[in-house]
Amino acid sequence: MTKAIPAGSHTDINRAHWTLRLLPASLRPYGRLARWDRPIGIWLLLFPCWWALALSVPIPAPQDGVGLTARHLPALGTLAWLMVLFAIGTVAMRGAGCTWNDILDRDFDARVERTRGRPLPAGEATVRQALVWAALQAAVGAVILLGFSGFAIAVGLASLVIVAIYPLMKRITSWPQVVLGFAFNWGALLGWAVAQDTIGWGAVALYLGGIAWTLVYDTIYAMQDQRDDAIVGVRSTARRFQAHPRTWLTIFAVLAVVGFGLAGWFTSIGPLYYVGLALVAAHLAWQVATVKPHDPADCLHKFRVNRGIGWLLLAGSLAGRLV
Repeated sequence: MTKAIPAGSHTDINRAHWTLRLLPASLRPYGRLARWDRPIGIWLLLFPCWWALALSVPIPAPQDGVGLTARHLPALGTLAWLMVLFAIGTVAMRGAGCTWNDILDRDFDARVERTRGRPLPAGEATVRQALVWAALQAAVGAVILLGFSGFAIAVGLASLVIVAIYPLMKRITSWPQVVLGFAFNWGALLGWAVAQDTIGWGAVALYLGGIAWTLVYDTIYAMQDQRDDAIVGVRSTARRFQAHPRTWLTIFAVLAVVGFGLAGWFTSIGPLYYVGLALVAAHLAWQVATVKPHDPADCLHKFRVNRGIGWLLLAGSLAGRLV
């Protein structure tokens, strides 16, 4: 029997999201297990993949001040196709990871206001059903991954260890956001491996910058649950640094900008990349300066606007390569 969510509860579940309205009622819990109603997680996982592809797919350099020409079309076609494949794989693997996370966290989720309405603690799906659903989504990601080179396949498979252990980290360390960063930015390594069949220093810098970026947005996200997390014993960087949140968010933001800057430097990208990076820095500065750590609605809003960071750096990456 489904448990009702108390009126006025703070939750980021969007039962009116179009992805759920399209599903029969019996399948909607599976859409929510995959977080289709909260697509921001898909974007945050996808952008490091797209950044890496934009920086590493071989594209002819502009000549004599001339921008795009017919000779760029094959490379741009390859880039677009890889971006589509990574988008499909990201939706599948993010859904599988979220489902796995909910399986391991179901007891904690039942005791936290924001998460008690999720399908497992609410009794809308069983653990066995969730396991089958996670496996089906992972199979879609596997089909895409197996179409790449052996090196890229190995890089992709290596991420599964991090994905598997992440939900357990909040029980044993105050830095689970770092492990989330390892997982959510793995696409920076995989994208580079797919495009170059190697992992260059640009990929490493992009990956480290992405981890620092994750520490910004997921610390802000975790601020929503500080009270309940303290009661149930869940650890986070939000709790660890609650006395000086802006100081630490500033450190993480600076490290993110440095990492992204080094990624551009290692790839000898054009100056327009740094215009995009400057806008990213301004966006992060605004987040840190205006976030309200004890206002769950504001924290959720600040978390969600990080999609803008992704678009700014992607636009800068493409402009730096093509103009």
